[in-house]
Amino acid sequence: MIRRIYLCLLALLMALSINSANAADTPIGPGDGLKISVFGNPDLSLETKVSDAGNITFPLIGAVGIGGLSAAEAEKKISGMLIEGGFLRKAEVNITVTELQSQQVSILGQVLHPGRYAIAGKRSVTDMLAMAGGVGPEGGDTAVVVRTRSGKTSKQVVNLQDMIQAADMKANLDLVNGDMIYVDRAPKFYIYGEVQHPGGYRLERNMTIAQALSIGGGLTPRGTERGVRIKRRDSKGNFLMIDATRDEILQTDDVVYVKESLF
Repeated sequence: MIRRIYLCLLALLMALSINSANAADTPIGPGDGLKISVFGNPDLSLETKVSDAGNITFPLIGAVGIGGLSAAEAEKKISGMLIEGGFLRKAEVNITVTELQSQQVSILGQVLHPGRYAIAGKRSVTDMLAMAGGVGPEGGDTAVVVRTRSGKTSKQVVNLQDMIQAADMKANLDLVNGDMIYVDRAPKFYIYGEVQHPGGYRLERNMTIAQALSIGGGLTPRGTERGVRIKRRDSKGNFLMIDATRDEILQTDDVVYVKESLF
């Protein structure tokens, strides 16, 4: 229940952090849908998509290369071509981006709606996670962000829980076309033997054996806390058997075994 409340609050905070993006500043690219009009000249109105080469075909002037330009820059270019070609004495061009396909960020892993999402203007990690519906119930507290800048690809881990709780947005990275966010599955531990509800459970930070027993429903009438053991992999991948106390801190993928009392 606590985890579910946290996820709802996290999704809400991420949704509230989305600022209004200015699509006019976003470069136009292949696949983008445009609606173009010229004031006072309804016959020049056009709805089109940008070709793979970054071009559109506009009435009177033909092919126009607008790939890489902002909407405002493309408006100025078309206006200039209409005037310089002698078609209009004054051309007030307006471009609306109706479909943004050239600028996208991939959001993968444990989010409610993974996929590729269009970005218009400045977007952050929390903005994009909110677009994907937030972190899912099986998601962890961290997101891996892969970004490419100046030809160099880097990876950074963002701890969403720490960032939200501390209200410190320094790690809320800005994203551009081609970036990727991956939310991994939350770590788990496993408990079996003489407990009421054996199985795998979400591992919370600094969880102890006593807390794990509680999550497992407590001991059966035949169970005993004496002699609880943990099966754990070491750094080389070998299994270790550890005699545990109530205050032992669990690690990812630990297997807790509760023995049967001899008396």
